[in-house]
Parts: sequence; C-alpha cells; structure tokens
Amino acid sequence: MKTILIAIATILTMTFSHTGNIFGQIDMKGKLRDKSIDRVNQSADEGIDAGMNATEDGVKNSTEKKDKDKDDSKKDDDNAKKKDENSQQSSSNDKQASTQQASLTSYSKFDFIPGDKVMFFEDFMQDALADFPALWNTDGSGEVTTTNLYPGNWFKMVSGNFMPEITIPFNENFTFECDLIFKDAPTSYSSEGFDIYFVSAAPEWKLGNEIANGCVVTLNGTDAGAASWQDGAVFFESQRMHYKTTDMTTKLRLSIWIQKQRLRLYVNETKVLDLPRLIAPGITCNKLEFNSSSFEGNNSLLSNVRIAYGAPDTRNKLMTEGKLVTHGILFDVNSDKIKPESYGTLKDIAAVLTDNAGVKIKIIGYTDSDGDDAKNLDLSKRRAASVKAELTKTFGIDASRMETDGKGETQPIAPNDTPSNKAQNRRVELIKL
Repeated sequence: MKTILIAIATILTMTFSHTGNIFGQIDMKGKLRDKSIDRVNQSADEGIDAGMNATEDGVKNSTEKKDKDKDDSKKDDDNAKKKDENSQQSSSNDKQASTQQASLTSYSKFDFIPGDKVMFFEDFMQDALADFPALWNTDGSGEVTTTNLYPGNWFKMVSGNFMPEITIPFNENFTFECDLIFKDAPTSYSSEGFDIYFVSAAPEWKLGNEIANGCVVTLNGTDAGAASWQDGAVFFESQRMHYKTTDMTTKLRLSIWIQKQRLRLYVNETKVLDLPRLIAPGITCNKLEFNSSSFEGNNSLLSNVRIAYGAPDTRNKLMTEGKLVTHGILFDVNSDKIKPESYGTLKDIAAVLTDNAGVKIKIIGYTDSDGDDAKNLDLSKRRAASVKAELTKTFGIDASRMETDGKGETQPIAPNDTPSNKAQNRRVELIKL
C-alpha cells in the first residue's frame, strides 16, 4: 500500500511541478499564482508511532495471558487505548513546546523595525468563532477559529481571495506583519500556497479585480518569491528563495518592509528577500489582498495582521525631541515576556544609548483598556521592567541609566474602540531624562 501511495505522489509531483521560475503564468485577471506542489510523503508523528507500539504491546500481552477472562481482556484494551492517547498528547505537548522555544537572542541578525504609527491591526478577537470576520470580504469562504497549538483567534482561509476593509491609505514607506500557519492539521502531503498582494488602485477597485499596478509576495511553506506589475504588464519577477520551517503546522511570523521600490521579506528571524527595485517607480500601494490555495481540506490560518507607517527615527525622536513612542516592542498576551521579533527595535534603541553614554531614560509601559484596570497597571509596569532587563542583559546597557514606570490604560493616544486603535495604545515610551 505504501508503495502505491508513493507512486501516486510521484505522478502528482511530476504533473504539477514547475519548470524554471515559479512566475511562469498569470491567470486571466492578470494575477500571478504560485502553483508549486510539494507532494512529500512525510514521516509519521513520533507520538502516533509510540501510540501504535503501545497498542501492539497491549495486544501481544493480551494474547500471551491465556488465562485472562473476557472482562480482564477488555480492561487491558482500555488501558492500552488510554496509554495510546496519553502518548499522543505527550507528543503534541512536546511539539507545542518546541514551537515556543524561539528566544530574543535567536533573532540576533533580525534588523526589521516596524513602523511607528499603526494604521491597521486585526487579531479577530472581536469576531465570534465560526463566523466570517466582520471587517473582511471574500470570493471564497472562511471562518474564525482557534488552534490547540497557539493562543488567540485565527482566520481559517479556504481557497479564494480575501481583503480587509482598510480605510486609511498606505504611503510609500510602510511595514506589514502577520502570523501564518499553512495547515490547520498535519497530513501526509503539503500543497499549500499563500499570496500577499499590495495593490495600487483607484478607490472603486474591488476584490478579485485585475491588478494593473502593485506587487505580490508568494509563499508555499518552504520557499518564497515576489513579482510586480506596471500598467498591467509584469515589471519584475524574483527568484524563489528557501526558508526554514519545522513543519506545516508551525507558526510563521512574516514581516515585510516596503520603502518606495524596495521590498524586504523576513520569515521568523531570517531575511528571505531583499529586492531594491521590485516595485515600479511612482507606485504607491493602497490596498491589501490575500490569496489562499488549500488542498486536502487543510486551510491556511492567519492572525495578528499589522500595517504601520514608515521607519521610526529613533535617534532624532529620543535625542532631539526627548521622547520615543514605539510599537515595535511586542509582548505575549497578558504577559511581560518580550516576543523575539522585538529584537530589531530593541537593537535600534540600544545603539542610540550606546552612542550617547551619558543619556539616561525612563521606560514607560502602556496597555489598551481590555481587562481589569489594576491588572493593566501592574502589567504595564512589569513590561517596562522587562524592557529595561533586556536592554541590560542582551545589549549591555547599564541598568543605572534606566528608570521604569507603567501607566496601564490611563493615557490612551487613540480611542479603545477598534483593534487598530487598541494596538496604538499598547506601546512603550522612552523619555530622555
């Protein structure tokens, strides 16, 4: 049976594999699609192997004990089944732990710095589970769901195009971030595709329309590429670049930095693409669209989508204006643990403090209004203390140069009425003393 499955996988791979560049075809709407298919027969999960071994041992022991009556035999089978379930649960826990081992220092070459003004944020927490997100549109289908591996709500995307309602226009210098899981369940094969379009279009442009101007970043779980259009014609096509991931259920942190014609793509801590002339001159993107291609009932999961303006001028803000407001230091939910993707922002701050050894600062944490006031105040203080500790431990900044405080939800810079505004209020401020 296994031989037959391998033969079928081989035939499918030969049928759908690309020749040369993956950007060899554009569909009738002018959209570039990555249809590369990875039909790799993956090895069985260790937990399942362990469970199967346990079951086989149970059966073997049961047959050897000929004097056991029927009730005892049933009890043995139940115990074996319970052992099997525990083994699989242990494997799942081990897998979950392995996906959470990324540390700040593992991002030591990560130079991505998110924009300093949040214009769009979406974590789907305002949507009911099993509903399609209220502020999105599609020509396919999807729903808000949860996962046993990662906290929060996730948007499960079935094949189709998906577009959030963003009322604030982009500019020529912005950053994009999101969390992505290619599969919501492990299977023997991997054949997912995920495209992120940045479109320059008139206000009346609708979901699924032909893209005349803009660019796309395409990913398939193992490698990524990009292409762009000008006046309906392909302007630039990149080579495919490989990135490392554990498996298709591993959460990927995607970070994209667009500066005029230049596009950089980071997958987790690794810079995968750096294309200085990807986007045609004079094109400013103002719409965002996703395309998800899923097979075998496994769908891409998306969360924590964030778009922000421009590269922050850390040195000028802190040294000349005396105050830096940063949204680039991120924390786990309801936690003072700093996320590793904050490395670029912390490194930028540390560089300014290193170059100005006589400067002292106060670090102040802020939260949005969700949750208890007193808990938010305590959380903001602990987060400020975590920033100080990380600047000292990782970057060698003298702790005596830094004071900390927290204001909780008491000083919002935007109404706490939308996910985007709440994201603006979750911030860290540095004050020059």
